[in-house]
Amino acid sequence: MPQPNRWIFLRGLTREAVHWGSFVPAFLAAIPGAEVLMLDLPGNGQWHARPSPLSVAAMVAECRTELERRGSTGPHHLLAMSLGAMVATEWARTAPAEVQGCVLINTSFGTFSPFYRRLRPRNYVALLREVLMAPTPLAAESAVLRLTSKRAPERAAVVADWVAARAQRPVSSSNALRQLVAAARYRAPRTCPVDRMLLLASTQDGLVSSQCSQAIASAWACPLVLHPWAGHDLPLDDPAWVAGQVADWAAARRSAA
Repeated sequence: MPQPNRWIFLRGLTREAVHWGSFVPAFLAAIPGAEVLMLDLPGNGQWHARPSPLSVAAMVAECRTELERRGSTGPHHLLAMSLGAMVATEWARTAPAEVQGCVLINTSFGTFSPFYRRLRPRNYVALLREVLMAPTPLAAESAVLRLTSKRAPERAAVVADWVAARAQRPVSSSNALRQLVAAARYRAPRTCPVDRMLLLASTQDGLVSSQCSQAIASAWACPLVLHPWAGHDLPLDDPAWVAGQVADWAAARRSAA
């Protein structure tokens, strides 16, 4: 019997479903027949009024509750980046029967990497001054684009959508801080939680060192593919590449099965 082709997408710190942008159509074009469900983490997006949990495990619990509410039966593939990839990892660890496979993008775990690789120190002041203390939503989102993309001038059109999302579903400073705390506290398992894992990372990621993904791949003995020029928001900078890598990985798994 063919396996279900259901995917859950999870974004990172303070981001929501709208931030997947053009990656969704690129993904659906590369993987025909896939069903994609984009979940917002508690405290973000449609759940911006909720307090963000102080642990990744609690985020997983809320995601599973939301999935049950929507009536989407598993197992699912999880495609996630940054903080969302921590949620995907913990989901796979605690409920492996619900997870058909994971694709983790530009993430990091305190288990394997020091803090200065998980968030490059040169960004501390910029994140505080230009994003958290920005005078306007436009200034904040423009700074986010500059910090996370290596093609910022070419991707500038997305800022209008990001500003609109911030106006309609603002993430509070307290929730941003709570998500940072949860990410800093999280410790991933030392062995791969599922035997179907793909890591993708950008060697030019200006926020999180690609050495973090390399450390995970080494510890877990799972495949890692490095992108040569994209920034932290790899699905934004090169959506076709990410979708193609996932499609190739999924096809190879089907052939092996």
